[in-house]
Amino acid sequence: MSPPAQRFSPLDPGSSEPIYRQIYWRFRDAINAGALAPGDRVPAARALAKELGLARGTVDSAYSLLTAEGYFQPRGQAGTVISNGIRPGPGATELEGTRHAGDNCSIRDKSPVLPFQMALPALDAFPRKIWAQIGARCVRTMRMQDMAQPSVHGLGSLRTAIATYLQVARGINCAPTQVFVTTGYRNTLTLIAHALLAPGDRVFIEDPGYLPTRQLLGHLGMHAVSVPVDSDGLLVAHALDDPLGARAAVVTPAHQSPLSVSLSLPRRLALLDWAAQQNSWIIEDDYDGEYRYISRPLPALKSLDRQGRVLYAGTFSKVLFPGIRIGYLVVPPAQVERFEKIGQMFLGGCPELTQAIVATFLTEGHFARHIQRMRKLYGERREDTVKGLKEALGERVCIDSQPGGMHLILRLPQEQSDTALVARLLGAGIHAEALSDWSIERKGDSGLLLGFANIQSPDVARQLGQRILALM
Repeated sequence: MSPPAQRFSPLDPGSSEPIYRQIYWRFRDAINAGALAPGDRVPAARALAKELGLARGTVDSAYSLLTAEGYFQPRGQAGTVISNGIRPGPGATELEGTRHAGDNCSIRDKSPVLPFQMALPALDAFPRKIWAQIGARCVRTMRMQDMAQPSVHGLGSLRTAIATYLQVARGINCAPTQVFVTTGYRNTLTLIAHALLAPGDRVFIEDPGYLPTRQLLGHLGMHAVSVPVDSDGLLVAHALDDPLGARAAVVTPAHQSPLSVSLSLPRRLALLDWAAQQNSWIIEDDYDGEYRYISRPLPALKSLDRQGRVLYAGTFSKVLFPGIRIGYLVVPPAQVERFEKIGQMFLGGCPELTQAIVATFLTEGHFARHIQRMRKLYGERREDTVKGLKEALGERVCIDSQPGGMHLILRLPQEQSDTALVARLLGAGIHAEALSDWSIERKGDSGLLLGFANIQSPDVARQLGQRILALM
């Protein structure tokens, strides 16, 4: 991003020093202060001359001097940037800190991806070239009306594409008007809470379960009631036996988060009956339901909903990439008007250009092909990761057998603290999450949650397993 001209102190026409030398020193000072760093693009000479009201030749003279001394590096059509190897002067600490805190908006300034990082798809296998081509096409075809105030409920083409995809892939029959585009799961849950719930309401959640659900409900003044999970998913009978009941239940039926077990059909039907009889709501978080490896993906719980009690929450973060920050919510037809009103206050954070790229990615068939490729790849990487970890860790741990998902659970000996081990692993540059941190009342379970989507071979998994073993 080019720095604005006003970043530099005003030029002094009455100074004995020529204007081009003043421009030269302004850039030198900015580089020494850390306000400009290697790789930063500088304004085009023509643009800067116009901004400062100077002749083009004056700015060219300054740029030529800065280039000759090695401060600038011309890159043809890509413009001119600050040369690599240029470092701020000794007095740049405060300015540099300010720059990193707010001024630097480069998407390349990110923390490195750690081995076993959770909730991260296979970034190396994402079709970036196709994505870039679609993005360029969407930019070229952008019209003036596309630059106006966007719909807070989501781009029409994306809502239609999502509705079509869900009908084919997840068995959900819905109209585009039932689909609301959000900025992710937290935004989705917040929207539901404001539309259908109230402070003080009781909400059933899974134990162990996704920590942000519990935290968000608490911040909204609601009482999260834990319900245990076993090999068939949520123990619905425990919820039915609760004399106080609940206004809603948040569940992950396809792959329970974090245990990855599937909610059995009898329990799905029992949960739906409970919601209909109690006039309560079921919030289905289908965060990675596409990724099942032992059979075809299970239909969504929403596909069984005949009474209009299920709100279906999906996301593109797990199936495309987290940085996209786009999720969606499917509401029952009777609730569309209510959500349209509440959405005016809590939606509208997704840029329409990004939505247009996702919509095109779906409608042209790239999304379905990507899911198919990733399902095969993840199945292979899961097997490779299990193989490598078992070779390194032997009988020290037990790895859960799971039907799907994007992470593994390594069960540790009960005397082994998973939280302490996670801290040591993070210090060694390995990501893991402690199973006990996901539990509310079942604090006896000790284990590691490890994402496998970016582990590319058994050898890599074995080497990482050896590092884990050394820290146990």
